[in-house]
Amino acid sequence: MNFAAYLARIGYSGPVTPTLEVLRAVHRAHLLSVPFENLDIARGRALVVDQEACVRKLVEQRRGGFCYEMNGAFAALLQAIGFQVTLLSARVARQDGSFGPEFDHLTLRVDLDQPWLADVGFGDSFLEPLRLLPGIAQQDAGQIYRITETGSVLQLQKWETGGAWNDLYRFTLQPRQIQDFAAMCHYHQTSPDSSFTRKRLCTRATPEGRITLSDMKLTITRKGEKEQRMLSSEDEWRAALREYFELVLE
Repeated sequence: MNFAAYLARIGYSGPVTPTLEVLRAVHRAHLLSVPFENLDIARGRALVVDQEACVRKLVEQRRGGFCYEMNGAFAALLQAIGFQVTLLSARVARQDGSFGPEFDHLTLRVDLDQPWLADVGFGDSFLEPLRLLPGIAQQDAGQIYRITETGSVLQLQKWETGGAWNDLYRFTLQPRQIQDFAAMCHYHQTSPDSSFTRKRLCTRATPEGRITLSDMKLTITRKGEKEQRMLSSEDEWRAALREYFELVLE
């Protein structure tokens, strides 16, 4: 893989060695540069679980993607740099308190002197990797996360302003292969029960917050303050993609 082109895509020009400092830097750079988006799904374009295809989409087409694409490509980048990366299956929390099926989400374990949880494909999430250590609160960009452990099952949670831990996803440390996620990738882009088939979404972290285009609603969050407006036409929607995400759809 031409990881120099990938690093240029995410605007990273620092050292390229498998250290914690580099892991943190490329993780943050990825989330600030590459949007989480389902626009191909909304257009009925089939997506395949293939790391080379995901890298081409992100780097050559300058697009984003959802978890299988984003973390699949990011894992390839990290491995090219020299990191030890393990693909993990996660089950995403639902509003009713239950969790999705196995392979619902792809997340990553990165082993240095200690293990780290890396995830550039979960949308509004942590900007820098979290220590893969249960029972400690970890601050990230003004948010607080923790990992809990019950037997072999780990659970990622986020502290909400109302004063409670909110479940994000559950996972185990069993190593997976990218092909293991193919069936759920197909489900999420074809099933009417999948959140990815219900609306168009494009969202990206910024140094001060986040920019999200959800169908025709544009939300810009800066330092906790939200500014929202409804777009009035498809031309305005495409203009917002260009302006805020540097995306031009074919």
